[in-house]
Amino acid sequence: MSAADRNLTTAHAEVKAEIARTDTKTGLLLAFVGAVLAGAWTVARDLPLNFPAHVVGGVGMVLLVAAAGLLLRSVRPNIKGRHGFPLWATLTAEEIAATLSEDTLSADIAGLSRLAVAKFTGLRRAVDLTCAGGALLALAAVIAVGGAR
Repeated sequence: MSAADRNLTTAHAEVKAEIARTDTKTGLLLAFVGAVLAGAWTVARDLPLNFPAHVVGGVGMVLLVAAAGLLLRSVRPNIKGRHGFPLWATLTAEEIAATLSEDTLSADIAGLSRLAVAKFTGLRRAVDLTCAGGALLALAAVIAVGGAR
């Protein structure tokens, strides 16, 4: 195996590992957002909230739901992808052999890298929304407990 082939193989493995790490982070954040939403709903349902607390808390909940939507979109399978399983499922045995005989590793690295960047961008936006939503829920709690009436 030449140095170029080793470098391509290393880059390919690195991109796939980054996608796996991003998907793991996304799954953990999705579980956290779900727990915060459930907890906030339970607490808000049992407390007498004033109008400002309802508004601020409602906006916080909307931001958390938007974050959950971004996270779900980030991990949504891409069935129409050009590489991997969807491609193999559409080819005959002869076409698979012909495709594998071509050197498509560079194209696969480029496609996977774009996918990784898109996933990472969605995750980053969801983290920002989660922070903003959590801050608004905390503010709503402060308003409800001792705040503006």
